[in-house]
Amino acid sequence: MKQTLLFLILLLYIFFGGNALAQISPGELCNDHAFLEGTSNCSKCHTPGGQSTKVKCLECHKEIASNIAHNKGYHAQSIVRRNECSVCHNEHHGRNFEIIRFEEKKFNHAITGFPLKGVHRKQTCHKCHSPEFIKNPVLKKREGTHLGLNPECLNCHADYHQGKLSAKCADCHSFESFKIATGFDHNATRYPLLGKHITTPCLDCHKFEIINGKKTQKFTGIAFSKCTDCHKDRHNNKFRQNCQECHTEETFRFNKGMKAFDHDKTDFKLIGLHKQVECKYCHKGSLTAPLKSDQCQDCHADYHKGDFEKKGVKPDCNTCHNNVEGWSSTTYTLEDHNKTNFKLQDAHSAVSCVPCHKKASGFRYKGIGTECVDCHKNVHKGFIEERFYPKEDCSKCHNVVNWKGVGFDHTQKNFKLDGAHLKIECAACHYVRDSKSFLTQVFQGQTHVCVGCHKDVHMGQFESLGKGCEVCHSTDNWKIANFDHNTSRYKLDGEHKNVACKACHKPISDTKGKYIQYIFSSFECIDCHK
Repeated sequence: MKQTLLFLILLLYIFFGGNALAQISPGELCNDHAFLEGTSNCSKCHTPGGQSTKVKCLECHKEIASNIAHNKGYHAQSIVRRNECSVCHNEHHGRNFEIIRFEEKKFNHAITGFPLKGVHRKQTCHKCHSPEFIKNPVLKKREGTHLGLNPECLNCHADYHQGKLSAKCADCHSFESFKIATGFDHNATRYPLLGKHITTPCLDCHKFEIINGKKTQKFTGIAFSKCTDCHKDRHNNKFRQNCQECHTEETFRFNKGMKAFDHDKTDFKLIGLHKQVECKYCHKGSLTAPLKSDQCQDCHADYHKGDFEKKGVKPDCNTCHNNVEGWSSTTYTLEDHNKTNFKLQDAHSAVSCVPCHKKASGFRYKGIGTECVDCHKNVHKGFIEERFYPKEDCSKCHNVVNWKGVGFDHTQKNFKLDGAHLKIECAACHYVRDSKSFLTQVFQGQTHVCVGCHKDVHMGQFESLGKGCEVCHSTDNWKIANFDHNTSRYKLDGEHKNVACKACHKPISDTKGKYIQYIFSSFECIDCHK
């Protein structure tokens, strides 16, 4: 009977063509199945009785058939596999019919065999159902597919442990947070945690390392057979490696007797004055309590109150002192001082520390200044104009070799020193006695004429001429070196050229005092010759 029906269908197609086909097919197939159009392909989906069967579907959809065979995925679940494919994926509804259609928000993911828990519930479908997580090359190219995913964590997530631990992430981690390994029990390992180890942060033991260019924590290959595998041996192997002879996991404190204790076997040998100190002065609490002793200031107060601190770091006291001679002496040398920003040179190198560093508040070594006036009194303040020594810079005139060795450039005062003036000390001109015979400084308002400093032995005879001493004298000495008698009102000629000066210019006395007369009112012969 079935063969007869198929034969009639074939005759109808031959005589009536497409019109007959339209009468036999219930409608067009969807786009994905369009290649199956035509009566010659009916048997690929339908049995001779006209029904489509799961067996026919799975002959083409082999990936789903494989999942069902291996009891994996959505289609393998009993609630789904017991139905024919057409229950969910019906056909012959036109080219644009969505044969695969479901509402994402209402979809029960637990049916797939992979219920969504924790942060997985917050993800969108395409976050996981993405080609990057599909290993099958055929399925990877299939647009919009929900097939091809592996439910194992490492299928989607990078292996943080770089293959060093089990691939079963859920044994230790939950779906709520990867960072908190709620399922891990350290006591199930070969190293149960006891005492203080229970509260120790994981990172203290499991450090970060780089594997394959990625930062990860180290959880395997960590030695733990003895304490010093993790802890530094503070005793430097002086008391062997079996720490439990003296210590427990509860406390590191020494729990044995102190008889015949050899302090020299510790990290701090007692030498010098330390040998005279009783234990209780250093060990305030328990004698076995950890005591910091890397630097002197761990026990001793900083006498210098942070003067030597640099960038938050204080140098140890033994840089300058030792515990043999005590604090009164210092090993700080002149060479050490010259490494600072104030080198001790010449006269300064002969001065002890006290005059510079002992202040009213005690010894100070920082912020005491490096300028002369920070230590020395400015005796010229108010007497010398600041422009000659800006900011009270004494080095403009003085040096550290000898305070009296003045190097002032006198041309700045428009009075160049030459001749005998070069040999005279500054005080000879700039220190004078006032009306009360007190010695005072004079550096301003001084005249540059000779009589401003020197007594006029000529009693003003040359004032009317309007000429200074330099007409006759030089700064080398008082001898008359420059005077030309022929430039005066009385030219020397004849025998007068051979006459000594004193023959004509003789001492006289009048109301001005006693002096040599050089100016005459008359030049007649009889004035000199009798």
